[in-house]
Amino acid sequence: VIFASELKGLLAHPALRRAPDIQAVDDYLAFGYVPDHRCFVSGVKKLPAGHYLMLERGKPLPEPVRYWDVDFSRRAKGSVPDLQAELLHHMREAVASRMVADVPLGAFLSGGVDSSTVVALMAERSTQAVKTCSIGFDVAALDESDYARRIAERFATDHRSRTVSPDDIAIIDAVAAQFDEPFADASMLPTFRVCQLARESVTVALSGDGADEALAGYRRHVFHHGEERVRSLLPQGLRGPVFGALGALYPKADWAPRPLRAKSTLLSLARTGAEGYTDAVGVTNHAARHSLYSDSQRAALGGYRGEDHMIALMQAAPARSGLDAAQYADMKLWLPGDILTKVDRTSMAVSLEAREPLLDYRLIEFSASLPEAMRVRGGQGKWLMKRAMRGTLPDDILYRPKMGFVSPIAQWFRGPLADQAHRIASGSALARSGWFNTARLTEIAEAHISGRSDNARLLWQLWMLDKALDRIF
Repeated sequence: VIFASELKGLLAHPALRRAPDIQAVDDYLAFGYVPDHRCFVSGVKKLPAGHYLMLERGKPLPEPVRYWDVDFSRRAKGSVPDLQAELLHHMREAVASRMVADVPLGAFLSGGVDSSTVVALMAERSTQAVKTCSIGFDVAALDESDYARRIAERFATDHRSRTVSPDDIAIIDAVAAQFDEPFADASMLPTFRVCQLARESVTVALSGDGADEALAGYRRHVFHHGEERVRSLLPQGLRGPVFGALGALYPKADWAPRPLRAKSTLLSLARTGAEGYTDAVGVTNHAARHSLYSDSQRAALGGYRGEDHMIALMQAAPARSGLDAAQYADMKLWLPGDILTKVDRTSMAVSLEAREPLLDYRLIEFSASLPEAMRVRGGQGKWLMKRAMRGTLPDDILYRPKMGFVSPIAQWFRGPLADQAHRIASGSALARSGWFNTARLTEIAEAHISGRSDNARLLWQLWMLDKALDRIF
């Protein structure tokens, strides 16, 4: 048995055979990362979050044992004021316990609800100005730096900010290499930059990750909650044919205002809740992936679908509702596979310790027990958390549309990365793998560069996969 905390530690061992796991490739294209139950290198296993493995000399390698799990099947009882006070208590305690440090301490501040909450609770407890840092973008539609600045002024923090520009593409090889496996969350670039900025003045930084998963803060949670209400009114035998037909006829309109983009919702309603939500959280769906694969790759995969693991996870979740099951699956797959991997790797790359107060297990257990109406209400996610922070944080911070921490990759692939988009289809490790229909890859690149469609996320996925192939094999 060879073990290490990162894949690169195993790759240094001469006895490790380097062969890609093609099912992991399908998982990666489905979700943008390789989940815990799979590894990009065949024969390598990951120890899942919340598990331990006991090795005994002379005995076969056992399966990992789970020692903790989140349970969405219980419901807390109490009035809204009581539950609100309890939530605020858990958040305060979680932040306070992670402020204990004998080295300089600070926080990431995006200007969103979660990081602003962490900074507010730090400022409430600290006798000195909290050190905060944020990253902005030179694309106005993606830039939240003004919101971060307002929160910094409100709580009199020692604030520093920096702007990410297309020039930051130059560091992509170094950043991507930190992840070992292919990793397609393009926000790894600004996350790396904010970690660099933080490390200039602190050794430990508190982050706001986890509240979206625990308290249903993503837009997809709100949509799924609404869709589940429709599913409860109409049987699958009726929904499947009716909504499936409507979804097939409805035009795909990425350019249209969000209320008019009904195609994905109609197609989702034609499926079970688990199938619909899995598609919503995915990056490249099953049909799109199969249109990319070569005949030999489709044959090698057989009937394998990366989505099936998540669907099974939702169906077996300790949950009372579809929203519970969706949040549980996010906790088990998305959070450790994407969000926490991104923060861990980028912070450790600059010797910064990132701490996650909103993932305190007591806070998570309490949040999972909240009635659905305390999580989603009136088209808003994180309803109780936002209510608890009213007065402390301004309403236009609490209730503005969620932007997310993303990079302007669509613009980059039409500008400084246009040559990379073309190269994906020819001359790359990806093209030589035999996994893909290179003519189809060329079509995708040219359609994006010309502006006929937005294929930026797929191009980024393919580019990161190409880099991982080059590094490992």
